[in-house]
Amino acid sequence: MKQLFVALLSVCAVITWSASAELKKSMYGENVQSLRGITQLEKTPSTDELIKYPREQILESNYVYQPPLIPHKIRGYEVSLNANKCLSCHSWKTSKIMGATKVSVTHYVNREDAVLADMSPRRYFCLQCHVPQANTKPVIKNVFETVDSLKP
Repeated sequence: MKQLFVALLSVCAVITWSASAELKKSMYGENVQSLRGITQLEKTPSTDELIKYPREQILESNYVYQPPLIPHKIRGYEVSLNANKCLSCHSWKTSKIMGATKVSVTHYVNREDAVLADMSPRRYFCLQCHVPQANTKPVIKNVFETVDSLKP
């Protein structure tokens, strides 16, 4: 009885695996590829030479309070509990000297709307909201439309 049960389970497992493979073939085709193509992860070339970072923000904001994009490279920037490389240029003390945009006043306000002398801890990790922009070809087609463009 035990052998019959094990044999039946084995047959069910083989049938399930075969059906799953056939279903994947019919749904996705036989040549499924990721967006990076068939390149192996270990052989991915560096893209630093390909990306051109603009000096000013070239993309318009799409919604109210959208965080500005970063118009320069940030590779190697440390933003941790111990250091924030962004503030070396963008703090209120150094922005004028460095010719950089000042951190917004909103970053110095805490949850209770009290103005702080230093940056609010909830706004300290810049890369949670701000991302680099670059003049690159989109990986996939973007069909995003702003709310204003949807009006008749």
